[in-house]
Amino acid sequence: MTIIGIDDTDSRERGMCTTYVADTVARRLTDRGATVERLLLIRCNPAVVHKTRGNAALAIHAEIADGVAFDVAQRVIDDIAESADDRTNPGLVVAADDPARVSDAVVSFAREAIADHHTRENARRLLEDAGYAHRGWKNGRGLIGALAAIGAWRALDAWTYEHIAYRAPERWGTERTVDPESVLDAANERYPTVWDTVDRGTGETVCVPRTPGPVLYGIRGDEPEACRSVAKRIESEPIDRERTFLTNQGTDGHLRDGTVEAVGDGYAYRLDGAVTSAPETRRGGHVFFELADGPATIECVAFEPTKRFRERVRELRVGDELTVCGEVSHGTVKLEKFAVRERVETKRTTPTCPECGRTMESAGREQGYRCRACGTSATGKTEEPLDRALEQGWYEVPPRARRHIAKPLVRGGFDAPTHPER
Repeated sequence: MTIIGIDDTDSRERGMCTTYVADTVARRLTDRGATVERLLLIRCNPAVVHKTRGNAALAIHAEIADGVAFDVAQRVIDDIAESADDRTNPGLVVAADDPARVSDAVVSFAREAIADHHTRENARRLLEDAGYAHRGWKNGRGLIGALAAIGAWRALDAWTYEHIAYRAPERWGTERTVDPESVLDAANERYPTVWDTVDRGTGETVCVPRTPGPVLYGIRGDEPEACRSVAKRIESEPIDRERTFLTNQGTDGHLRDGTVEAVGDGYAYRLDGAVTSAPETRRGGHVFFELADGPATIECVAFEPTKRFRERVRELRVGDELTVCGEVSHGTVKLEKFAVRERVETKRTTPTCPECGRTMESAGREQGYRCRACGTSATGKTEEPLDRALEQGWYEVPPRARRHIAKPLVRGGFDAPTHPER
């Protein structure tokens, strides 16, 4: 078996997609007599600075000589990668190895690429130690993701699927023609096995990208046949080609268990703590609050594009105990989801007079409250039940704002009741 790892061939402005590059390599290998067993779509750490749009690396598992695979792959990258973009630095790694038997060092490198950071120097040293054929274009940053893709099959044990339909090249850069009603009908038919196809709150077809490039739409789910079934029901412009990928999307593989005291920028965490400031809506519609674990505190934010998720955040109360999940950037947690562990159930209020029902007034510092009309008194504030719309359990951003690797609540496996966004 030969494994081909590819990364960083797309551009934010110019388009292209590394999945398309990998699909092209797979097709040309088939033309050379190869048996292509599978293609992997691996989402690496979304919090790294030097990331592509979705920070995806691709792996192709094929029965073909490694020398042939290397020659074919580098020719494809030379031909169609968007290397003219200053931020695009492709990488190619080819290993004559069984995907289930790659070395422990490569497996560790793959795991760390999803939730941690690597340098090009680390990647090059490991490539030399492993003896893998490789090539980096320009500064070669793509070698990091390409090497991670080599080890991903053995490194990961949680897999989902994405079926991607591609446009004819002459249509790239033009407005996509996809019937939204057909997308919604197809999504409803196979939900929740197929997820994040549409955002029912806004009516957006989130499976259809807005950026230039070859992808017409991508259907994600837990079963490959279900993804293909949804794709077949979508009415759209002609499809040039299509491919189903195994992927770590929708798995939360990027999240690290951490503490508020020890977080660092450029990582994504699960953090426990208590709300210590009332949610505040700031300029731009972003909603902030403070989370504390002992003396350590950190700011959390639900950004405006998360839309209705912000209403959940606004319902938090000081004292609520939470688990929050998200990337830390500039010392702030960018919320992807949170769980309400313990709710504040009461509020302290100024007492009312039992005689006339009016709100009492302060009788002076540390002298309690009194009703001036009736002469009744109370020693202090009273506890009253707090009407809470927010229940215990998990809440998440809607599909329109979800990261590729973030796990939708509808997939299950969470440690508390869930309130999925559709």
